[in-house]
Amino acid sequence: MEIKKQSLRDMKKEATWHILAETTFALALEKGLDGFTIEDVAQRAGYSRRTFANHFSCKEEAIAMAVLALNGGPQETLREDLLREVESAADMTPVEALMRWLRMRFTANLLRKLRSLLELSKTYPTLEPYVLNMLHRLQTAAKEELDRFCGDRYPQGYTRILAGAVFGAVMSILEGDVDIAIPDDPAREAEETADFEQFLRMTYGYLQNGF
Repeated sequence: MEIKKQSLRDMKKEATWHILAETTFALALEKGLDGFTIEDVAQRAGYSRRTFANHFSCKEEAIAMAVLALNGGPQETLREDLLREVESAADMTPVEALMRWLRMRFTANLLRKLRSLLELSKTYPTLEPYVLNMLHRLQTAAKEELDRFCGDRYPQGYTRILAGAVFGAVMSILEGDVDIAIPDDPAREAEETADFEQFLRMTYGYLQNGF
């Protein structure tokens, strides 16, 4: 499958988007949502307030979208990596393809940022709709990759149900219902705590063999 490459203009626009989002997120962690202004973001990032407004409607949106800016690599690179793996394993099941996508997408950095974002949203409820939108975008990205992999080989709705099941499992980690260690997270260093890879293997087992 051919992946459309970004133009230089698009790459620069995306880089600006990422810098603004990451700067807003960092300020929120340092000062709280009420402790800084959009002008503060613009000054620290080295852009104008107008540039911020061209990318985000408010601080809350930028904070939530920062998680997507911290995913460890451009989406098109993830697609190319997954496509190479799929092409080298013709007998891969949709569950296996989704697990590989999660391993590439959900880096330790992303998981830590997601946890921090959910903690912020508990303190600042105005963040919640933007967090939900960001999580929906991540789940939709997983479904789209599954659609590319599965084609028309499975019934309608299959990929949405599968992606929804896996993201429900991941949310159990982020919301603290399941205690999972993340590398370099000082709050999760207990040896007896399972890591994210073990959690994915457990989830894979449930999906393959039934609950």
